Amino acid sequence: MANANPTRSRKTQHDGIVVSNRRMRSALQLAVVILGSIFALYPFIVVVSASFDPTNSLSGQTLIPANASFINYQKILSNEQTPILRWLANSLTVSAITAIITLILTTLAAYSFSRFRFRGRQASLQITLLIQVFPSVVGLVAFYILLQQLGDIIPWLGLNSLGGLILIYTGSALGANAWLMKGYFDTIPRDLDESAMVDGASRWTIFVQIILPLIRPILAVIALLAFVTSFNDFLIPQVLLKDTNVKTLSVGLISLLNNNFSVSWGVFAAGALIGTLPIIIIFLALQTQIVGGLATGAVKG
Repeated sequence: MANANPTRSRKTQHDGIVVSNRRMRSALQLAVVILGSIFALYPFIVVVSASFDPTNSLSGQTLIPANASFINYQKILSNEQTPILRWLANSLTVSAITAIITLILTTLAAYSFSRFRFRGRQASLQITLLIQVFPSVVGLVAFYILLQQLGDIIPWLGLNSLGGLILIYTGSALGANAWLMKGYFDTIPRDLDESAMVDGASRWTIFVQIILPLIRPILAVIALLAFVTSFNDFLIPQVLLKDTNVKTLSVGLISLLNNNFSVSWGVFAAGALIGTLPIIIIFLALQTQIVGGLATGAVKG
């Protein structure tokens, strides 16, 4: 009995230290989460505040404007010189078509690279990866010349057209996404293909009815990446698009900052918030698939 008390005391002390360490670790994690959330949300809160500030000035702005109103939203929606709904429609059109075409071509290419063995396969994969190493800005001059010449043959794919912009975005998105999806295809056992072929299924039937349902999470991730990348891009449409009616949202909004006398920061902030709505809606609609695709990729990668 005399020896039990010191042992029990040491065990109790050890348990107390463990509990204390857990509490300290939990407090530290909570502090990091709070600081990270403030760091991430503060710019967004400032933009929201500026959009409701009728003074259109960032100097002396408070997080809660004194005379908050919707005047900035009324200005940008009613001004014929800033057709934001047209710009938003252009951005949505370009991004949606780019995402769909990228998804189709990427899926077919990745499936071919993963399941078939053909001459030049490795060289094609290496060239595809090498092209993606260079940023899009490197090929900006080539894009301009290409669309200029292509527009003489097919006007709706030339300069100052949404079709030409879609063509550039689709080509830029194929390489990295094809590699990403190929890695996902490689994690799917070939036994599924072989068992289905033994039962008489064709390659197309296997692809549509067996493979595609298994890769829905990565399809959602790639579609979202292609959509967001083209929707938020500024440099390429700034160079290729000139007419007001064909501008995308990012290019159109920058015209609000080109006033030599004053900058309408409140109107600009209102337009920026309107432009974020489609992205938020898409994230909310696909969040389950996106999280599943990222988590599965992290586990299998």
